[in-house]
Amino acid sequence: MNIQGIEIHDEERTRCEVWTRVMGYHRPVSAFNAGKQSEHRDRVCFSEHPAGVHAERGQQAEAA
Repeated sequence: MNIQGIEIHDEERTRCEVWTRVMGYHRPVSAFNAGKQSEHRDRVCFSEHPAGVHAERGQQAEAA
């Protein structure tokens, strides 16, 4: 890998341990069973919109 003149070889990399919050406490994903690890990989990020944003757009469309 080469980013802005810095070259990093695979053998120089450090494995990153991913933790996630489950049932109110944090655990490493590597400690999950195979089914839970698969479920974690399938998760999708989403973003929420402030309340009323969709309602305002709908009212503007009705008024037009």
